[in-house]
Amino acid sequence: MKTVIQIVLTIAIIALGYYCVESINKPIRFQEQHEIRKNANVEKLILTRDAQVAYKSVYNKYTGSFDTLINFILNDSLPLVKKEGSLTDSMREAGMTEIKALALGIISRDTIRVSVKDSLFPAGYPVDSLKYIPFVEGGKMYEMGAGVVETGSGVKVQVFEAKVHNNIYLAGLEAQEVINLNDKTEKLERYPGLKVGSLEAANNNAGNWE
Repeated sequence: MKTVIQIVLTIAIIALGYYCVESINKPIRFQEQHEIRKNANVEKLILTRDAQVAYKSVYNKYTGSFDTLINFILNDSLPLVKKEGSLTDSMREAGMTEIKALALGIISRDTIRVSVKDSLFPAGYPVDSLKYIPFVEGGKMYEMGAGVVETGSGVKVQVFEAKVHNNIYLAGLEAQEVINLNDKTEKLERYPGLKVGSLEAANNNAGNWE
């Protein structure tokens, strides 16, 4: 009987030790995986922002469609001014302007077209995957929209927003840790996830991680 009790106590001690260690390791593992997933999503949201800014420079508005944005990246181009020569201080003091210098052939300015993809994305980047959330099964996509907001001074501003909720991009990780993270951000009245831009206010396309 004594031996049985000792075995039971030994098992209980081992189990208790395991749960104590796990109570410490779970939050650590969550933070590590959270950081990996956060960085991967932030990278995509920054590229989305860069593409949206380029799209607006051509079409004077943002787009709420990833398909439209990806088509723009793959098939459109941006104007690039190629500059040769520059005015010296003595030229400016003598009254020389850039327009005069161009007319005289002292300097040259040529506008060329460059691929959006080559301008904004690393070589070989899979642009078609831009809309998909990494580490998540089922091909889930970021939410994205575009619109117009009016500032306090009455100026209408083009805006866009792309975002992903914590519950989606952290799916599969420790559920209670995700709940805790949501509670923390909601108490601060912030979006419980990653978001760039805003459909509610002109925020210069800032990301909520910045």
